[in-house]
Amino acid sequence: MNTDVTIQSEDFSADRECAELRAASRGVGAVVTFSGIVRDINDDDSVSSLYLEHYPGMTEKSITEIAEIAHARWSLQGVRVIHRVGELGPGDQIVFVGIASGHRGDAFAACQFVMDYLKTRAPFWKRETTPAGDRWLTTRETDFDAAKGWDDETETGKSA
Repeated sequence: MNTDVTIQSEDFSADRECAELRAASRGVGAVVTFSGIVRDINDDDSVSSLYLEHYPGMTEKSITEIAEIAHARWSLQGVRVIHRVGELGPGDQIVFVGIASGHRGDAFAACQFVMDYLKTRAPFWKRETTPAGDRWLTTRETDFDAAKGWDDETETGKSA
């Protein structure tokens, strides 16, 4: 199982991360990636910055557990997650999820699963700065619904 989780303040190269996933194994037939970007608007307010805090050690452990669940559900050659912390501005990259697999179906499903679980289970605290002042963000109900969909599939015996 090839899993790599990094929490960092500095930017990352999605191209470099994708190339490393491709090179991980001759069995890689698909690489699916997701890059999250800081928006300049949220809930109809302009956003000038986003500050992310985390609990060192606990956050990496939580994300590694999410990757392990993905490895158990799908046939994967690699999982790479980078999540940034600290002060970020609109347009900055905030998260990278890369999945390497022998087949596209496993790679697409696992990438979506990892992102859905990251949004609801990884311990990050996010504060936006807007013209009206600072506000702490909470997880959206739509994110919980998306993650619950994966749980429902497991409970009903459906394959993802």
